[in-house]
Amino acid sequence: MRYYQLSRRGQSILAVETDSGAYDLTSVKPDLDSFGALVRTAEITDRTPDEVAEPHLSGADTLSTEEVRETCGLPIDVDEVWAAGVTYQISEEARRGESSMPEMYVNVYDAERPELFFKSTRDRTVGPDDAIGIRADSDWNVPEPELGVVLFRGEPVGYTVGNDVSSRSIEGENPLYLPQAKVYDRCCSLGPCIATDIQDPQTLDMSMQISRDGETVYDGSTNTAGMVRTCEDLVSYYTRHNTVPDLAVLLTGTSLVPEEGFSLRADDHVTIEIENIGILSNPVVSV
Repeated sequence: MRYYQLSRRGQSILAVETDSGAYDLTSVKPDLDSFGALVRTAEITDRTPDEVAEPHLSGADTLSTEEVRETCGLPIDVDEVWAAGVTYQISEEARRGESSMPEMYVNVYDAERPELFFKSTRDRTVGPDDAIGIRADSDWNVPEPELGVVLFRGEPVGYTVGNDVSSRSIEGENPLYLPQAKVYDRCCSLGPCIATDIQDPQTLDMSMQISRDGETVYDGSTNTAGMVRTCEDLVSYYTRHNTVPDLAVLLTGTSLVPEEGFSLRADDHVTIEIENIGILSNPVVSV
């Protein structure tokens, strides 16, 4: 199932999309008005989110899939977003290429411990069709399309599409500047939904297009099979000796890296698609 967050006349609505169509779960169960409410109910009743939702769909109002996809917002009221770095070989090469201290990244790709870093809070995170930000004090800004693991109390409950927008010039100047390169207003986007029926997150096709003035200036594709680490491994390190919030997303790294010298500009448009999850599209603004 795929869960979308909608707003209609000021009311929060949890929409569910299945192979049979789209449904307004909140219309039949008003307390289930967000994915957070759904997973908390599932926890209390010792069921999965899909097991909670599925029996109610036959009585729920139907929605058009077009309306759902055109009006959905940030799919989860996330407490925090973390991210993993250097989980694909091309990411290791890009990090070493940008950095004034390339030796810092030599052993990260092959090391037992992954690179994990804090990425975003709820207030810094945007949803589908909302603007992502690039830093005005950076002259090299890039999107980073990533598979996101959605966690409830440290346990995976679904997957989403993420964009870890980053300043490569600030990060490359000094690795200690990583928080400034990663954490700022509108630095992260998530959406369009949370997919709970992904059988193997390590076999998903992923693509990214960047358009500028009506023309495509970047078009790349990859597969999550290229990850050197599993999602389970990354989650285990994120939750290790770390009190995590109820709702979190862990981004798992990128292998789609625009060529050196390419930088996002205000009014660009970034579109990311991951197989069986959906399309996350965002315009770009300077912050």
